[in-house]
Amino acid sequence: MPDLRELYQEVILDHNKRPRNFRKLEGANRMAEGYNPLCGDHVTVYLHLEGDVIKDISFQGSGCAIAKASASIMTSHLKGMSKGTALLFFEKFHQMVTGNCHTDPDPLEMEDLDVFSGVSKYPVRVKCASLAWHALRAALVEGEKTVSTE
Repeated sequence: MPDLRELYQEVILDHNKRPRNFRKLEGANRMAEGYNPLCGDHVTVYLHLEGDVIKDISFQGSGCAIAKASASIMTSHLKGMSKGTALLFFEKFHQMVTGNCHTDPDPLEMEDLDVFSGVSKYPVRVKCASLAWHALRAALVEGEKTVSTE
């Protein structure tokens, strides 16, 4: 297990240092902000939806390595997905980081999102890892909103 933990740590550190899709998305037709008042993490998620498909997605903000890496991996993973599939990934990711995973066969492959599976052991970090995801959900469902993890 130590090798796997080291790999996960490397992936998180890489996405923190070199976040993917870290920019304001010009032409975004959906956006939402996420804020964690306890630690100061702040993220804005931008979406360009065409019909039911996420044609482009990006984020901006500041926060800890877990918050930034989670937003980076999320945007890389969900680009090109349908709104419905993205919402299913939100649910699956949230279950994983809160330690509420079900053992039923799941057609959704978490792939690179599994690097956050250990977060459930640190409840205070769950909010860091899920902040961008809550903003994503708000942008998809409500179009524009500010959400808080508190």
